[in-house]
Amino acid sequence: MLTIQNLYKKFGSLVAVNNLSLAVAPGETVVIMGPSGCGKSTTIRTINRLIEPDSGSIVFDGVDITQLREAELRKVRKRIGYVFQHFNLINRLSAIENVMLGLVMGGQAKEEAYDKALAAMTKVGMEQLQDHKPEQLSGGQQQRVGIARALAFEPELMLWDEPTASLDPMLVREVLVVMEELAKYRAATMLVVTHEIAFALHVADRIVLMEKGTIVESGIPSQVFVNPASHVGRQYKELIEYQLNTSARTLAGKRIA
Repeated sequence: MLTIQNLYKKFGSLVAVNNLSLAVAPGETVVIMGPSGCGKSTTIRTINRLIEPDSGSIVFDGVDITQLREAELRKVRKRIGYVFQHFNLINRLSAIENVMLGLVMGGQAKEEAYDKALAAMTKVGMEQLQDHKPEQLSGGQQQRVGIARALAFEPELMLWDEPTASLDPMLVREVLVVMEELAKYRAATMLVVTHEIAFALHVADRIVLMEKGTIVESGIPSQVFVNPASHVGRQYKELIEYQLNTSARTLAGKRIA
């Protein structure tokens, strides 16, 4: 499905991604995690060339995306859904018009685009709010519209770039539920950049940990978070243990009270 080989990207004197290699199988949900600034988002943005890599190959379904010209790249991008950190909705358009826009601009008839947009809105539980403008929606609802916009193209590969990063903590769960449902039914291969440990534990087929632009560990969640081999993995394990102990102490205190 997706094979990245020796990916390299540098911004000035900063090496953001350093000879990274990663393979993702069809139907697999891979979660990329690591400290801020480790190159996670840069990596995922190079896959559909929102950021141009300096060197390396990105082969999607047998085609090296780094070698495509603009017209060919546009065709491939229709097969790759992308959900951004920020919603990037057009305020003058309704929710369903935002979802339809890319389809219509790609040449689909409005009736067909509407049907596909409505099906995508239904998948994320937003069909009842299809006529609302972005300003009438909560942050979580706006992000679900952003997810529907990506799903409307019926992509084979879904890229998620920290989709809950811009949300109030109270709204994070509603977006994660949508992501969990999509992963459960494996409608598309998923590559997810996130800091959400609980989501990664519950949904990921494989965890990939990054540090300083490279992969330092990869494996199933129980391996990476229970018996980590890397410094970053051990940090996540300590964080999980701290959160569990804090929750246990809180529950114990409530029982005593």
